[in-house]
Amino acid sequence: MAVPLLDLRAQHATIRDDVVGALMKVVDDQAFILGPPVDHLENAVAELSGTRFAVGCANGTDALLLALRALDIGRGDEVVTTPFTFFATAGTIHNVGARPVFADIDPDNFNLSPQTAAAAVTPATRAVMPVDLFGQLAPLDAIAAAIPDLPMIEDAAQAIGAAREIGGKKVRAGEMATIGTFSFFPSKNLGGYGDGGMIVTQDEVLATRLRRLRVHGGLKTYIHDEVGFNSRLDALQAAVLLAKLPRLEGWSAARRRNAAFYDEAFAGLSSVKTPWVDPQNVSIYNQYTLRVERRDDLQAHLKAKGIGHSVYYPLPLHLQPCFAYLGLREGAFPESEKAAGEVISLPIYPELTESQLDEVVGAVRGFYGH
Repeated sequence: MAVPLLDLRAQHATIRDDVVGALMKVVDDQAFILGPPVDHLENAVAELSGTRFAVGCANGTDALLLALRALDIGRGDEVVTTPFTFFATAGTIHNVGARPVFADIDPDNFNLSPQTAAAAVTPATRAVMPVDLFGQLAPLDAIAAAIPDLPMIEDAAQAIGAAREIGGKKVRAGEMATIGTFSFFPSKNLGGYGDGGMIVTQDEVLATRLRRLRVHGGLKTYIHDEVGFNSRLDALQAAVLLAKLPRLEGWSAARRRNAAFYDEAFAGLSSVKTPWVDPQNVSIYNQYTLRVERRDDLQAHLKAKGIGHSVYYPLPLHLQPCFAYLGLREGAFPESEKAAGEVISLPIYPELTESQLDEVVGAVRGFYGH
């Protein structure tokens, strides 16, 4: 039995009528840019993330870019972040003219280490950008304590709805950062039918500026207070996301059940290390990522068996050709480099059947002779 890494058609089949109805409402209204669906989604995401404000934008990459611009980060500035993440995290830092400064990860949860982040701070550092990788919040409280005087941009592209207990309170993705950012790329737990993004903050001044920056730097037609961007969230995407949003908690719970199934099935398998979730965290498992021995051979085996899988991420950002100008070499961030050579992600989407889960487990265990 072939098992895809992600089956969006299976999800769509369960929500088709709601989504089509929402889309046709936008089509009938002929109001495609911003407008009521975007306003409603912004309010809903602000409530979900425990923030005062949410600002929709064109995609998750733009969310990071707008956040950096709203904090006036640019040429000559540095931003501390992780090299073990999707390219957009560091790419946006570069694209505002600043310099990405990498710090190594915690090997247990793959997220930015507070200690290495603090050690990377220089007089030119203007912000820290942790990533909530694979659906688990980074140790934002520890990072804030280690770097207390810098704004934090939380890249929560993979973590909408995730939470962390801090000081006896459940803190949600985006809630405690200066600015938090989300992506609605179709593969995300809350994914659109195309691109989309969202920025959240508790700061009204920042929220106003973010709204201005996303529409060419002006809130009044043909009046531009600064040079901004064209980064508006389509009403069609907002309508899809509003139709999906009530199901998000259930979908994330199903992912956790699937993760627990895998955890039990792989227990005692010495060649496989299952994901570690910080006891303070509630993960949404945007990915289920193992550390394994003979990773590349396992990939070939899974491909031959028709088992979907992916490697997030095979080459850390400090070793990407485009960042050669930073002068970093192999060995600079050993934990990130080690992770890049060992990780592999398995299907975790909510609609997986028990027989599909068994097929995935059987393929992995069979490869290691169990």
